[in-house]
Amino acid sequence: MGLQEEIDNKRQEIRSDSYSMSIGEWISLYENNEIDIHPEFQRFFRWTNHQKTSLIESLLLGIPIPPIFVSQRTDGVWDVVDGLQRLSTIYEFVGKLKDENQNLISPLVLGETKYLPSLKGKVWEDSDESDNALNQAQRLLIKRSKIDVTILLKESDTLAKYELFQRLNTGGSIATPQEVRNCILVMYNRNMFHWMRNLSQNQKFQNCLSLTDRSLEEQYDMELLLRFLTFRNMDENEIRSMSDIGTFLTDKMVEMAQRSDFNYHKEEEAFDLTFEILNSHIGEESFRRYDDKKSKFLGGFLVTAYEVIALGIGYNYEKLINSTVDIKSLVKGIWSNPDYTSWTGAGSDTRRRIPRLVSLGRRIFDV
Repeated sequence: MGLQEEIDNKRQEIRSDSYSMSIGEWISLYENNEIDIHPEFQRFFRWTNHQKTSLIESLLLGIPIPPIFVSQRTDGVWDVVDGLQRLSTIYEFVGKLKDENQNLISPLVLGETKYLPSLKGKVWEDSDESDNALNQAQRLLIKRSKIDVTILLKESDTLAKYELFQRLNTGGSIATPQEVRNCILVMYNRNMFHWMRNLSQNQKFQNCLSLTDRSLEEQYDMELLLRFLTFRNMDENEIRSMSDIGTFLTDKMVEMAQRSDFNYHKEEEAFDLTFEILNSHIGEESFRRYDDKKSKFLGGFLVTAYEVIALGIGYNYEKLINSTVDIKSLVKGIWSNPDYTSWTGAGSDTRRRIPRLVSLGRRIFDV
């Protein structure tokens, strides 16, 4: 297939429309449940009060706002693909924003800005203290301001929405690839997202990982869970076909979300019993480097240890759960295993490393 044919085919898969809408219209859409801003996404976006205030300042000063991207569902409702922070800020400021439990969030109180220092302490409206509120002229100025919208129509290819979301949000206000994946999963299969989030909060899992607060904030525990679900029982030839770990994880997550025969019970059992085994034998030192000379585990979490240990036990958990084998001794032995050391040194390539470490873990824990 030539380049032009590829272009023509892909262009046919995407149908879009664009126009301008007033802030008042955006507010009405939200009030009438005609737009889904996915409140679950809030944990993945980190706009400061200053950033929120700057947006309101821009509306008041007539500074153009970047367009909002949405996709139209079969029921006509718009899914926000890009622009969640902007819309959430507007809805929070006017006192309409709800959390994922449908509880109203406290209205935004503005801060001081370079051009409008008198914005400090201002709110949308306040019946008790009118001096703190914008006046009617200022409120109407905001409500009549316009933001362009690009709509990915329902006739478009299903996966185009998620590809667009990933391209627009990677490297933006969402900090990590896993946060982008989480948002894609919410849009694609909300039940699977909540299932995975509940699994990630498993205390045995969290204790074995012992991640930093920063890593938890960036959803690294969710990425490690996804790695477990993806690689635990995967054919080794398929793992070797991986070219980029990030893209591979995203693609496999979408495949799982699409599967009607995905065995939630079996995967949860494998996950729970794997970390039951690890937590009872090693606990918070499960994925730390073992120093044979000092006879103790040192340092913090290592993903290479996770790839061997968690995935190796996950593959063999049914044999291990009632076994008397000394799991801790097996784990200690990994750190002097020549196959492990040869694939975890400086300059090791992730694409080549993971298949070998997964295979190594399966052999070590096959007892």
